[in-house]
Amino acid sequence: MARSHELPACYAMVHPGLEEVAAEEIRIELGGAIKRAEQGFVVFRLKEIDRSILQLRTTEDVYLHAWGTDQLSYRATDLDRIYRWTDKEPDWPLLLKIHHAITPKPKGKPTFRLVVQMTGEHGYRRVDARKEFGRGLSGKIPASWRPAEENASLEFWLSIQGGTAICGLRLSDRTMRQRHYKLEHFPASLRPTMAAAMVRLAELKPHHVVLDPMCGAGTILAEAHLFARQQERPQVPWNLTLLGGDIDPHHLRAAKANLFNLAEVPLRTWDARRLPLEDASVDRIICNLPFGKQLSTAQEIGPLYQGVVKEWNRVLRPKGKAVLLVAEAHVLKAALGPAGWKQERFVPVRVLGQRAVILVYRKP
Repeated sequence: MARSHELPACYAMVHPGLEEVAAEEIRIELGGAIKRAEQGFVVFRLKEIDRSILQLRTTEDVYLHAWGTDQLSYRATDLDRIYRWTDKEPDWPLLLKIHHAITPKPKGKPTFRLVVQMTGEHGYRRVDARKEFGRGLSGKIPASWRPAEENASLEFWLSIQGGTAICGLRLSDRTMRQRHYKLEHFPASLRPTMAAAMVRLAELKPHHVVLDPMCGAGTILAEAHLFARQQERPQVPWNLTLLGGDIDPHHLRAAKANLFNLAEVPLRTWDARRLPLEDASVDRIICNLPFGKQLSTAQEIGPLYQGVVKEWNRVLRPKGKAVLLVAEAHVLKAALGPAGWKQERFVPVRVLGQRAVILVYRKP
């Protein structure tokens, strides 16, 4: 654990569109001071940097901040700046010390990796930026360390987006975004970080009954369980009741495998338009609705949404909430019109390269 008013900033890489949700998690769970949240990044400061930073669930990766700029020129002169900033700006010994405290050095000779990402058109290539990045790190990495292309114990990152660049040391590994529980996966399966964001937007409370009526591989139910477990205190048991089902038995088999080591969730094969649940029996509905391109014809989406909304309105309690991920937002809004639900949040995102939105509604 590192404590000091001189600690470096940190930053999180997040799914585009989830910057505000991730910033809320950092602020609430870690007491972080948010400095910037845009373009897929959240820059923040902590009073203490310890392993709790690795417990964030709405972020893809977290890093120690080395340097950043909004002043790139898009020209080859940026290469000299990348070298100089990498060489002069960061306190590399401090960053390495904090990194080793959070992610202990492995046995044997440590390895390192340089990662450079670039988006947008520039007057130089990614390989040129990586060369200057590596030149700036010359002498900063112990000579006994060896370069590696994967599974390195230390990763130096440089991300360039248009005129913006951010550089840091990666603290997390792939399990932050992929999760240990995700044993089964299929092409349209929801990203765990997206599911975690939806769970946070649902504002769950102890003893809530939470329903995912189209549960797919069970990612939303898994994230709801893990969120509750993270919030529990000795004298405050959460005791969430999780309910899930799907019309596709292949999806249910995947969900059962993913939830097997987490929680006992009664999963049932059902049609979300005819749920075997009592009226006003559910506090929260969290669901990734099928996109139009997932159905055999685009015309099916309207009747499907109308059918599920009517049934969900029946089972959702007054003042209950629904958090819904959807591509055809206008079709869903039209279906919700007769129900009279009130929209509380509108979070634009991209899912599998397609524009989508997370909508949060409250039933009056």
